[in-house]
Amino acid sequence: MDKLTLLNNLMDRNSTISDISHGKEVFWENPEKLPVSEAPFPISDSEITAAEERFTRFAPFIERVFPETESTHGIIESELVPIPNMQKVLCAKGKLYLKMDSHLAVAGSVKARGGFYEVLKHAEDLALANNKISLTDNYEKFDTDEMRRFFSQYTVQVGSTGNLGMSIGIMSAALGFRAIVHMSSDAKAWKKNLLRQRGVKVIEYTEDYSKAVEEGRRRSALDPKSYFVDDEKSVDLFLGYAVAARRLKTTLREKGITVDRKYPLVVYIPAGVGGAPGGITYGLTRIFGDSVKCYFAEPVNCPSVLLGIATGMFEKANVRDFGLSGKTHADGLACASPSSLVTRLMLPIVSGVFTVSDAKLYDYLRLLYSTEGIEIEPSSCAAFIGVEKNTVPENATQIVWATGGSMIPEKIKKEYLETYL
Repeated sequence: MDKLTLLNNLMDRNSTISDISHGKEVFWENPEKLPVSEAPFPISDSEITAAEERFTRFAPFIERVFPETESTHGIIESELVPIPNMQKVLCAKGKLYLKMDSHLAVAGSVKARGGFYEVLKHAEDLALANNKISLTDNYEKFDTDEMRRFFSQYTVQVGSTGNLGMSIGIMSAALGFRAIVHMSSDAKAWKKNLLRQRGVKVIEYTEDYSKAVEEGRRRSALDPKSYFVDDEKSVDLFLGYAVAARRLKTTLREKGITVDRKYPLVVYIPAGVGGAPGGITYGLTRIFGDSVKCYFAEPVNCPSVLLGIATGMFEKANVRDFGLSGKTHADGLACASPSSLVTRLMLPIVSGVFTVSDAKLYDYLRLLYSTEGIEIEPSSCAAFIGVEKNTVPENATQIVWATGGSMIPEKIKKEYLETYL
């Protein structure tokens, strides 16, 4: 059966797929989700622990290089804040919180987790292989001219719509790597400018995210000293995001928030290619088991993760094949095809996916600002669709994962607040 016939059959047989192809908002509840006792977990808890320990080793370096992390001693973590006024307007049950990865130090987005982690791991691997450090050293040693001269021999490259590029570029440049970010047409100008100010080379494309990744991967392969951060396939990015679940567990305990079958945890996370929400969901499921439900949120014109999982096409699903443009104001979510790694891992784990119109992104953005005085970017606001549309028990804890926003220039913030579609 050719691809066109397959797609037409899918849309004819499945009303949800048909609605998606017509740009409608949908809620897809995952029929393949398994009880945790039956689901496969090919990435081990020990791998997540190793990632957490690597972040800890690098904390002295991060504290020295990024003074904004001094109060946390080089640990980059965000607050979990109640948003009762927003909850009241949305008529949400239980208690509603905002996980403010939008305000993570240094990079101002969830990508600081996976992006920073992969660059730090690559730096550690190179330093260990060349006898520049040992695992027992104080990693302040990375903040020396000698180490930066060593890393200047090497290049780190990535394809991005914006936030991943910022995290990879900022950390790579801080270590001394030559950093190259391949930016798709969806990337905002201010993100490109910020990277260039940090000494990062930005290559712009008139095509979308997939082309930026493809070209970045190709160019990196031509240089034996270049390392490509592959958002579509990287286990290391995934592990960096998974560490967030460990830290959330600690935060919930400190706040006296119980998570069990009686008091379930419901989490909503915006999804682009799927790496960040996939890693967070995987980590949370390993910790809380069947007491947690995780939902992704995607723009109606670019629901690539939803299509990849719901059709079983995984990374071969492309929103354009379903009649969608892939164009969205949620620039961080503008990925026409999803991650091959994440779609397969999430098939038995993720609870479902919501899609949201671009107009509502700005409505939620204004609502959050007017009720709570918090400013995040439009992409981050996608997750509020889950709070508004989902049905949860009265004693649930609901968390909206804000994925980016604190580094937005004031002029752009004002433009967002005044945007109506």
